[in-house]
Amino acid sequence: MAMWFDESRLDDERVLAAHDLPLRALAESGARVRREAHDASAATAAAIAGQQGVDQPRAVIAAGPDSRLLRAVLEPWCPVPFVAWPGPALPGWAGSLDLVVMLAPEGSDSGSASAVAEAVRRGCQVVVACPAGSMVAEHAAGRYTTLLPTVTGDQLATAVVMLDYLAQVRLGPRADAEDVATALDAVAEQCSPFRDLAVNPAKMLAIALADTNPLVWGGSVLAARAARRVAESIRRASGRTALAGDAEHLVPVLEAARPRDVFADPFADGDAPAERRPLLVVLDDGAEDPVVREQRGRLQAAAARRDVLVETVSTEAENELARYASLVLQGTYAAEYLRIGFTSD
Repeated sequence: MAMWFDESRLDDERVLAAHDLPLRALAESGARVRREAHDASAATAAAIAGQQGVDQPRAVIAAGPDSRLLRAVLEPWCPVPFVAWPGPALPGWAGSLDLVVMLAPEGSDSGSASAVAEAVRRGCQVVVACPAGSMVAEHAAGRYTTLLPTVTGDQLATAVVMLDYLAQVRLGPRADAEDVATALDAVAEQCSPFRDLAVNPAKMLAIALADTNPLVWGGSVLAARAARRVAESIRRASGRTALAGDAEHLVPVLEAARPRDVFADPFADGDAPAERRPLLVVLDDGAEDPVVREQRGRLQAAAARRDVLVETVSTEAENELARYASLVLQGTYAAEYLRIGFTSD
């Protein structure tokens, strides 16, 4: 069955109503951050009070499948050695002098439960953000364990709870939940299904993505992480290729693109599938590091040489984590509109 993209569906009230549940979930992203921050505040305050006079750990280990987000935020800032360990175990040297932190939004991952149980067995300090009473929480029970309770199952909201704790014990940068929630609310307003194509950046990006193979790039560490999340969303929405990577990986793909044939007749052979060209999607979080500028320039120059369209997703959020959240949500909205726009003969 042939699939094609119908942009009129993005402003069709009946079609949008049929997709109300996923769109509503995106719109409530800011509310989930606020709820988690509020509900975990008492547990965080109690944990901070219990840390008075405790020395800094020898190292911080972010365990579990969501460890890479913590690494993107903490690695440039953490005053002690920091390592992300996404597997269902811990590094062999981890012990009682080390702090193990884990995000488990659902609390049902067996690999995360295994890793946190090993941390408890080795006598590590453990801080886990997960639902109370979940499998991970049960495996984390121990003398040196701090549980930050969560309820929404939202990865970003859970990360904000953990980062707030780590900031207060001087192991990470300040992560203001209200700044993150405000940035998410702004995206929800800009990308609302009630805003039509002419003024909706996510719908316009979805149209640009429809007949392309996207290449998603972010220059800073967090923007690069956001690029991977956005590419995942596009793949899920379309079932097509979407790549995220460093400039050195994406430039060869751009260089390999065939020059656009302006005289080609797209209807000359109706039975042959149209060739999908690359589309460069730049996630711009405002980073002005010289390396970031140089890489962005190389990518844009390669795209210009091959007449490849470039779309830029930007943000003016207050801090690094808020900018990351804004970029991810904009890309996720675009992916959802991409899903909505596809229809079959």
